[in-house]
Amino acid sequence: MTTLTREPAHATPAGHRNGQGPRQATPRLRGTAWLVWRQHRAAFWTVIGLTLVGVAVMVFLRGQMMDYLNAYDGSSPKSFSLPSDFETYSSDLTRVGGYLGFVPILAGVFLGAPLIAGDLESGTAKLVTSQSVSRLRWLTTKLALTAALIALSTAVLAVVYEWWWSPMKGRVGTQEWTSGAFFDVTNVMPVAYALLTFTVGAAAGLLLRRTLVSMVVTLGIVVAIEVVWDRFRLNLGHVLSVSSDQGVGPDARRPELPAQGVQQGQGTYFLTGSGDRLDWTTCLDQGDTDQTRTACLESKHVIGWSLDYLPVSQMHPMQWLGAGIMLTITAAVAAFIITWGRKRLL
Repeated sequence: MTTLTREPAHATPAGHRNGQGPRQATPRLRGTAWLVWRQHRAAFWTVIGLTLVGVAVMVFLRGQMMDYLNAYDGSSPKSFSLPSDFETYSSDLTRVGGYLGFVPILAGVFLGAPLIAGDLESGTAKLVTSQSVSRLRWLTTKLALTAALIALSTAVLAVVYEWWWSPMKGRVGTQEWTSGAFFDVTNVMPVAYALLTFTVGAAAGLLLRRTLVSMVVTLGIVVAIEVVWDRFRLNLGHVLSVSSDQGVGPDARRPELPAQGVQQGQGTYFLTGSGDRLDWTTCLDQGDTDQTRTACLESKHVIGWSLDYLPVSQMHPMQWLGAGIMLTITAAVAAFIITWGRKRLL
């Protein structure tokens, strides 16, 4: 019998050789996404490595703090106050929060600014877009992949940091939640902040087309954003007031702020019987003695003090409002990058 009349042999699939089952496909980056990862893999792996180091440090420091708190609460009736020697652990928390505050600067200067400027300066953009990859696909892939990594890394750091801080919330003597070391690095804020500075840096690189110049300009813009944000951040909240009506003499009781409430404004106001408030400098020019000033205040029908404050319950709503503003600006800048890049990239 010739080979023409034999039953054709079936090729053995590669996944079934040597009795093996079908090979499972593993998810991999393909096409433009693979190219972007390959091109910026050093920066991306650095971000991942720093994130893991930051998480490890915070987990270790939280473990030390919890050992101290458990020993302190176990040796005495559980209290919402903290001893004076707790300052070391409190300082660690504030210091790490300050370090995390540099993440938006790093995201804008070292990830955003070189992202497009580097390709324009080296000619890589012209080479890539002259192939089958369109400008739109190239821009969106670079922005989306890098932004996803930034969002994931900052979200992980924010969650771990807030987990570290959570046992201290509500205890007397802890840090003010309105400070940047806490407000800007917890919840959704660090993600929105880092994405904003990243897109600003990418836009600067697209317009300036030089890596070093773009990094310097981005640094200046990010610092300006931080100054403006620090100035207007607390305006996102709704200020409440607490007052007393027991007089303003030396023995009169002043109003007390709720736990974790942060005083706002210029300080203490005087409250009159009609509900009006007078500046704390009222009657200071009426003499140097307490009796003279007290008589002046009584003539103005002052009955007590009034304080403005922000309660800790407004922290998360303020963060979401601030993050919404930042993400809106981020989306506008990203749209500008896509629109400008499609027409004037090369």
